[in-house]
Amino acid sequence: MAISKTEKNDIIKKYATHEGDTGSTEVQVALLTTDINNLTDHMKNHSHDHHSYVGLLKKIGHRRNLLRYLKDNDINRYRDLIKRLGLRR
Repeated sequence: MAISKTEKNDIIKKYATHEGDTGSTEVQVALLTTDINNLTDHMKNHSHDHHSYVGLLKKIGHRRNLLRYLKDNDINRYRDLIKRLGLRR
């Protein structure tokens, strides 16, 4: 269920805004999106796993807050990120 180190590093390199960037909003949203997609697949196979469902909802809420922050502060970065991740917004 967890993201492997190599996959996480690839996501960080892809969405980083500058060298050594691991905490920008884009990177955080991309990592959360990967986690959400993995948990969604897990929930499709294990529908009775209610603990994972709670974690999924928390991650969705966290991503929503980060996207709202990005939208309020830099609409162009927000639109670019939504397009790159393929989110429906």
